[in-house]
Amino acid sequence: MAVIDDYQQAALGSADWSGLEIAAFVDHAEGDVLVARLAGFPVVVATRERTRFDAALIGRLPDLRLLVSTGMGAAHLDLPALQDAGVTVCGTPGSGTSTGELTFALILGLARHLLTEDADVRAGRFGRTVGTDLAGARLGLIGLGRLGTQVARIGIAFGMEVVAWSAHLDADAAAAHGVRAVGFGELLATSDVVSVHTRLSDRTRGLVGAAELAAMKRGAYLVNTSRGPIVDEAALVAALHAGTIAGAGIDVYDREPLPADGPLLTAPRTLLTPHIGYVTADVYREFYGGAVEDIAAWRAGAPIRLLG
Repeated sequence: MAVIDDYQQAALGSADWSGLEIAAFVDHAEGDVLVARLAGFPVVVATRERTRFDAALIGRLPDLRLLVSTGMGAAHLDLPALQDAGVTVCGTPGSGTSTGELTFALILGLARHLLTEDADVRAGRFGRTVGTDLAGARLGLIGLGRLGTQVARIGIAFGMEVVAWSAHLDADAAAAHGVRAVGFGELLATSDVVSVHTRLSDRTRGLVGAAELAAMKRGAYLVNTSRGPIVDEAALVAALHAGTIAGAGIDVYDREPLPADGPLLTAPRTLLTPHIGYVTADVYREFYGGAVEDIAAWRAGAPIRLLG
């Protein structure tokens, strides 16, 4: 079996793989290189959405019989093509609080200019920036599902006023979490921090574009720990260069890994992380422990946590 995209080299130490022959690939590969690596493996464990299994790739992996994808999301999997190829597809447990916690790490890093201050201290300079208080500021959440409500609780603990919008958000349900439901326009125009917590779909792709960024408060921050394409990356880069918003904390991108010439890398007032919202030791134990369980169940003829 093969474990792919194990960037942190954490898979083998996160579960008991005894009895299984494993080839663990650390770096990301695509096209012919990926096909050559996976040739002959009947079982592949994919780490979240780092590799897309589309019909073209699946057709070039005739030996594949079981694909385990950590977590229960399947946006990166062509499930009909996998089914047609006779491949069993399973997910794993693993969600926790890690992404919400990273969201607030990004918010705090932006509000207190931590990258600038760290660099200044190391260069012998003290105190060039002026931070922004979170207490009393408005946190606007795009989406109030499992992650959105978690971030809302943290925001309330910091003394923030929390508002939220989604296409079908119920005002009473929001109020039950201490959150006020507002229109999308009001959220953008009045929030000091706008944080994205909605799923990527045809409806939400490009949801935050040039017009929405222009509608935000000039001193506001945008944070995205959901999925890159929800925010129009080109429009975000333009807004940052123009000073339309105060800054952005981004953990997810249109293309991952982020290419070396990605325009976000040179955009001002950014705090960038490499899609690590879910990357903690506890989550990895759930992911890879679940993968071992999936493989055992499949070998016993009773697969569990089937996707699709």
